[in-house]
Amino acid sequence: MRLSGKVFVACGLWMVLLGVYFIALRPALLPEDPRFMGTSLDALRAAAPGLERWLSHVFNVMGGFMIAAGTVTILVAWQFLARRAPGTLLALAVTGGAGVGLMSATNFLLHSDFRWLLLAPALLWIGGIVCYLREDVWGREPSGST
Repeated sequence: MRLSGKVFVACGLWMVLLGVYFIALRPALLPEDPRFMGTSLDALRAAAPGLERWLSHVFNVMGGFMIAAGTVTILVAWQFLARRAPGTLLALAVTGGAGVGLMSATNFLLHSDFRWLLLAPALLWIGGIVCYLREDVWGREPSGST
């Protein structure tokens, strides 16, 4: 498997694991959430008593979509990158931009406590695109192996 494939398999695995986190471990509200809204957790609970229960359902759906997108990313990296299948680069670019790129940008907009950590997957995704393009130009991996 070429370097770009390995990078995108890692990206897909990260998405799957993030989806599992959102389904199984993420609390409905992080400490940064009420802080961003300029209120307290107690005030949110008083104003919207069902908010946390509703958000847990939202995060279940979101986590499921993360797992799905990560699984498809792994499949594309494993099966289509090496063959240079038409549309592969576009599919990975759109998936990365709409998935990890938008997530990272939004976390910076929200001044999330995790914004710098969540920049890493976006940079890794960009790195995968760069590797793919370099492999395409050279017809091989940059290190010279095939």
